[in-house]
Amino acid sequence: MSALLEVEHLGKRFGGVRAVHDVSFAIEEGQIFGLIGPNGAGKTTLFNLINGVIKPDTGRVALQGEAITGMAPYSVVHRGLARTHQIVKPLNDMTVLDNVIVGACFGPQKLKLKEAATAARDSLKTVELIDRAHVLAGTLNLAGKKRLEIARALAGQPRLLLLDETLAGLNPTEAERMIAVVRRIREESGVAILMIEHLMQVIMSLSDRIMVLNFGEKLAEGTPEEIAHDERVIEAYLGDPDLASRLMEQK
Repeated sequence: MSALLEVEHLGKRFGGVRAVHDVSFAIEEGQIFGLIGPNGAGKTTLFNLINGVIKPDTGRVALQGEAITGMAPYSVVHRGLARTHQIVKPLNDMTVLDNVIVGACFGPQKLKLKEAATAARDSLKTVELIDRAHVLAGTLNLAGKKRLEIARALAGQPRLLLLDETLAGLNPTEAERMIAVVRRIREESGVAILMIEHLMQVIMSLSDRIMVLNFGEKLAEGTPEEIAHDERVIEAYLGDPDLASRLMEQK
């Protein structure tokens, strides 16, 4: 039986820059898979290759056994993959609820308006925004807009959700709330999650498995404990050998 997402030997160059090179990994149903690495390691480029924003030069991407390599983003969405972005872009002049209804209508299930409204409200409850459903999206603070971005992606009922630095720019209280939201998504919907995150304590506590990118290449993959104690990861990314022990104690 194939994994939910299979990425095989994926590669992309931009002129003379090798952004992603020969990256392979797989994500199982219901799994939270963390993606870490230094700035410029190729993490967002990898996201863009997976969901069709850019086409790879080499390699293959398959979702639920179907090849989606190089498909347009809307085609990838219709097959069950949704994502958020580092820079949130809500439809500011529409209500929070209407923003999420749009996601439900154009998501994998292509829900009709009445069904989409129900799915949108469920998603807003999951991300703790239901009390702001009828305010304009542009009035939300950054933390609210990030949770709105997740709700919009989740409303289409995807099988796999890609989260790109969802906690970036949040204060500690907002970050804790977002961590709870991510956990709730997996518990309530069973959707698998591929997430980029720089906060190591977060990625270690949430992930079932973690992959490390460095200079566009896969440096390591394993459980949080294996990654925290990998000498190559410590040298290239973590920096502090004692950080591994502290992270695993906090986990």
